[in-house]
Amino acid sequence: MNTQTLDWNDLHFVLAVCRAGTLSGAARELGVNHSTVFRRIGAIEKKLGVRLFERLATGYVMTEAGEAILESGERIENEVFGLTRKLIGRDLHLSGVLRVAVPDALLMKVVMHHLAKFSQRYPAIQFELVISNDYLNLTRREADIAIRATRLPPDTAVGRRLCAIMTTIYGSAEYLARQTEDAIENYAWLMPDENLEHLPVTKWLGTKRVSVKLRCNTLLGLYEATVEGFGVSALPCFLADPDTRLKRIMSPPDKLASELWLLTHPDLRRTARVKALMDFLTEALQKEKDLIEGRLPGR
Repeated sequence: MNTQTLDWNDLHFVLAVCRAGTLSGAARELGVNHSTVFRRIGAIEKKLGVRLFERLATGYVMTEAGEAILESGERIENEVFGLTRKLIGRDLHLSGVLRVAVPDALLMKVVMHHLAKFSQRYPAIQFELVISNDYLNLTRREADIAIRATRLPPDTAVGRRLCAIMTTIYGSAEYLARQTEDAIENYAWLMPDENLEHLPVTKWLGTKRVSVKLRCNTLLGLYEATVEGFGVSALPCFLADPDTRLKRIMSPPDKLASELWLLTHPDLRRTARVKALMDFLTEALQKEKDLIEGRLPGR
């Protein structure tokens, strides 16, 4: 290598391409366009005098130099993120930005109302909402607080189990009235796609021969399709029970159950705004426990 050095912004771009394996994937992660990543990688290689990636039809493959940067760069990145978390963890003011990750259906039907109440109580705190069904990385500060439906929260996070999340099979009253047989195999099924393959219904139906009418990458999409009579789907009780257009086909089976967790990184748990929201949501969502656990009156 020549005497020119790699700075943090350079490292950020190189690591993104290493992880994604494509310019487009790295561009999405970095929030820039494809051509910007192309130019930056070319400039970095020229500055260092070494080729970091082989350009193949299938994407960018790391050379030995690229692998060396990935190994060292991730250690540097972890140190930077760790320092950031520790500094934020000493913040005792009820102000600043809170980045909260929450699945779409849970946000729209349960959580948003409570976030609005919290905002009224603490007007100096601003929210960045990450509406995502993916498991974001708290270590890398992709979120300060994650509200997750899972039975296995990550070992690197700390938090609280709030309650069970019960799910069962629903169909619209109109659709079910058209059915002559009520066996599971005879229904048209509305299923989550590969983005939601972690949902218990995927495994539950894996041993059954069912006809898939529609696939969707969000629970809200499956919910709307069920209301419109496309077929039946597995939906969380908090999403489907309040809608009188939908009927349960069975009581919530344990095999479809999950758990509601409120999580943060250990370094952030004493940050004033993080602790305030964790405490607030713990109390608020306990009041929603009957809905989330499928005990809505009349159901």
